[in-house]
Amino acid sequence: MLLCLDTGIPARQCFASGSARPEETAVDVARWLKSLGLEQYEAAFRANDVDADVLPTLTAEELKDIGVSSIRHRRRLLEAIAALRPEAAREGAPVSGLAVDSVRRAGVSETVAERRPLSVMFCDLIGSTALSSRLDPEDLREVIRGYQACVASTIQPFNGFIARYVGDGVLIYFGWPEAHETDAERAVRAGLAVAAAVSEASISGEALQARIGIATGLVVIGEPIGAGDSRQQTAVGETPNVAARLQSLAGPGQIVIDGATHRQIGGLFECRDLGTVELKGLPAAVPVWQVVSENRALGQFEALRSSATPLVGREEEMELLLRRWAQAKAGSGRVVLISAEPGVGKSRLAEALVERVAPEAHIRLRYFCSPHHQVSALYPVIAQMERAAGFAHADAPAVRLAKLQALLAAPAPSLKTLR
Repeated sequence: MLLCLDTGIPARQCFASGSARPEETAVDVARWLKSLGLEQYEAAFRANDVDADVLPTLTAEELKDIGVSSIRHRRRLLEAIAALRPEAAREGAPVSGLAVDSVRRAGVSETVAERRPLSVMFCDLIGSTALSSRLDPEDLREVIRGYQACVASTIQPFNGFIARYVGDGVLIYFGWPEAHETDAERAVRAGLAVAAAVSEASISGEALQARIGIATGLVVIGEPIGAGDSRQQTAVGETPNVAARLQSLAGPGQIVIDGATHRQIGGLFECRDLGTVELKGLPAAVPVWQVVSENRALGQFEALRSSATPLVGREEEMELLLRRWAQAKAGSGRVVLISAEPGVGKSRLAEALVERVAPEAHIRLRYFCSPHHQVSALYPVIAQMERAAGFAHADAPAVRLAKLQALLAAPAPSLKTLR
């Protein structure tokens, strides 16, 4: 057997046991830090006697004194600390709704505007007018706040930033204040999660649904607009307007995206082409798609690349892999770890090995870790089983069960073959 490991994702993200629930945070500070991916500060917190009583009162200056020198880490800690405070829980304040204040306290510059690519999500609550006509204003307020809190807590794992609330709509940025290579993917994953979370939640006894529009493009952001309590981090450009227009095209629980977002997510998601649509205020019609579901039939590498690029300058590495393959075939088990900086071609090298050994008899198992599925400890195993069984998004539960039973009923290789 030859086991080839591609370390495209940090080890701690591969098989995570899930994040701690808020009520567990007060019990175990170490577990709370681990749920944020900041367990390296556990010793510093312990040395400074930071316990469950002190934690909700920490400030940016105190985090600096403890030894949290990274602005990014301070911002993340301050957002999570704000969510622990009793007033946040009592009022139902959205966790990410405190992000602007957290950024300010963490010392991130908010006076310099910059051009940068951004994925913008506009999430709208369906049927709010009907709700307002039959609910008391105070009851409606509770429903809206519960809906906003649901959206805010759902987008947090995807690093979404709530720019502002527009009535019963929520404007969310992916790529600010911190940019990621996968911001468009994060936005779409967050959209699917929000649509599911809102439809599954019963807020004040009301069944709710949301519709979502996502657009990607260049904006100018970084300089707050307004004064006092009305100051907002607003992205200036066409992209937010496109996201709002796309939201109006979506049905209940649907996500509609523009062409730029569709290009960046590749084949990671199953999308339905809605054709070219005229959007109010835009000079030309734009191509739009509806996101149906995540595409688990393909791995990250295949989904983002429609065709394999030539493998150049990796003869030595390929020769080593082929030698290990020959040793494995001869009965000596081998494990190969491919480790390097992101983007140098680890996945492409692994795919090239698969191409070279394709004519030979072998069984290929592929497991893909993902930072977006840390709440599912067995996600790589589940995804592998779904691919092996040939699950399709439209399959009914009975069909999936039959496919899984057929997979498990397949004859196992003989003991002699395994040796």
